[in-house]
Amino acid sequence: MNVSPITESEFASTVMAVPPLARRADLSLDVAENQRLIRHIEAGGMRTLLYGGNANFYHVATSEYRELLDMLAENTAPTTRVIPAIGPDFGKMLDQARILAQTQYQTAMVLPLAGFTTPEGVEAGLTRIVDTAGIPLTLYIKSENYVDVDTLARLIDRGTLIAVKYAIVRENPAQDPYLRRLLQSVDKARVVSGMGERPALTHVRDFGLAAWTTGSGCIAPHSVSTLLQAARDPSRAAEAQRIYDACMPLETLRDQLSLICVLHDAVTMSGIADMGTILPLLSSTHEKHHADIDAAAKALLAFERELSANA
Repeated sequence: MNVSPITESEFASTVMAVPPLARRADLSLDVAENQRLIRHIEAGGMRTLLYGGNANFYHVATSEYRELLDMLAENTAPTTRVIPAIGPDFGKMLDQARILAQTQYQTAMVLPLAGFTTPEGVEAGLTRIVDTAGIPLTLYIKSENYVDVDTLARLIDRGTLIAVKYAIVRENPAQDPYLRRLLQSVDKARVVSGMGERPALTHVRDFGLAAWTTGSGCIAPHSVSTLLQAARDPSRAAEAQRIYDACMPLETLRDQLSLICVLHDAVTMSGIADMGTILPLLSSTHEKHHADIDAAAKALLAFERELSANA
C-alpha cells in the first residue's frame, strides 16, 4: 500500500476503483478472493482503491475494522493508494478514527448520512474526527443539504478535508448550479466525480474535475483508465465514446436495480473473483436479473480484453 503523503495532483492521476468486498458464507473476509480482484484492478493501471459503498462499509462492524484495514494494506501493491470509508454516523466514525490513528492510511472517506445532520454539526464533527485520526478526510456528498458550499470550502482551507467525492445526481449533469458554485470556492483538482461513468465525461470535460470513481472499472480497469485519458483529449472523442458505450449496459443495470448489489454479483459472474456472500443488510440481486447481469459483466470483460490486447 502506498503510504506516502497525498498530493493534490494525485487525484487526477488515476480513476478511483470502488471495489466490492469478498466474504465467505459465514461473512468472514475472504483474503484470497479480495486479492484476486485487487490484482486484476492493479493490472489494468488503476492506482487508487476506494473501499466505500460498493464494499458495503455502511454495515461493517467496528470490531472488524482493524482486520479489514490490515488486509487491504497487506494485499495491495506499494504503488496503490487505499482509501477506506468511515461512518456514516458520528459515533462509528469516532471509533474508526481511533483505529485509523494506529495505521499508515493517509485519508479516509466519510460515508454520507441522510437526515439527522446540520451543516454546522457536520463541520464540528469532521473537525473532531480529523483531530482523533490525525489525517485529513475525503467527503462524499450526495445531497445539497448535507453541507453548504461555504462550509465545504472552509473545511478544505483548514486542511480538514483533502478531497470531495461529488455524487449529487442530476437529470442533466451539465446543468448543476451547486457544482459550479462549489468550483468557484474549491480547487477542481480536489473534486472527484463520484457516480461512475454515466456523468464522467461531462464532469471531466465541462467542469474540469480531477477524475471519477468507478465500479465498472473493477471489471474493466484498463478500459476505464484509457477512457480518462481519452476524455481529456478532444482528438480522441470517438475513442472515449466507444469505451463509454461499452460501460453503459452494466451501469444501467446498477442504476435500475442496485449500484452495490449488481456490482457485487457482476464481479463474481465475470469470473474475475468470487465475491461470495454480501454483508447484510444488503442481499444478492434477484435471480430473475442474473442473466442480464451475467451478460453485461461478461461483455464488459470481453471488451476489456480486446482493448488491452490492442493497446
